[in-house]
Amino acid sequence: MADSGVNKGRRRFLIGATSVVGAVGTVGVAVPFLASWQPSARARAAGAPVEVDVSKLEPGQQMTVEWRGKPVWLARRDEAAIERIKAIEPSELRDPNSEVPQQPEYVDPVLRSIKPEYIVLIGICTHLGCVPSYRPEPGAADMGGDWPGGYFCPCHGSSFDLAGRVFTGVPAPTNLVVPPYRYEADQVIVVGEDQEAS
Repeated sequence: MADSGVNKGRRRFLIGATSVVGAVGTVGVAVPFLASWQPSARARAAGAPVEVDVSKLEPGQQMTVEWRGKPVWLARRDEAAIERIKAIEPSELRDPNSEVPQQPEYVDPVLRSIKPEYIVLIGICTHLGCVPSYRPEPGAADMGGDWPGGYFCPCHGSSFDLAGRVFTGVPAPTNLVVPPYRYEADQVIVVGEDQEAS
């Protein structure tokens, strides 16, 4: 067989060098691509628990914080509001005992809270994702004389009581969602962390 004058050592070197450059290039492209799959610091912070001081919240007042990009309502209910919630006939509500899992197991199924005085709800209607209005005053003329106070979604007419339970005959299929939360202190609520098992 005649020697074609090919330098086999040089050929191996060029193949090896090309392979190394190709591998480095592939890693150079893959690292930023894979890094783009990681959540940003802002996204990680958006899912972080939110600590809320409710000590200045007066009975009948509500405040809003953001958790995971969603509005979370914290409202303070007085004794009269609590009694109105308890007096609502179960037949008026789609899920009066909160049997559909829209809340953590450690909240009261009727008042849907750890402490009766404070309610914590995600402020998004369960029908099409609108934001209901806070209407705590009972007997509002535009809501009908028997309105016990609660939340009203003007987009499609869904209504909820002051525990976030949905009334019957409205488009919303389920109660408003109660996020995981716990008490850090008597009037400091941490939204986004479950209450520890006692």
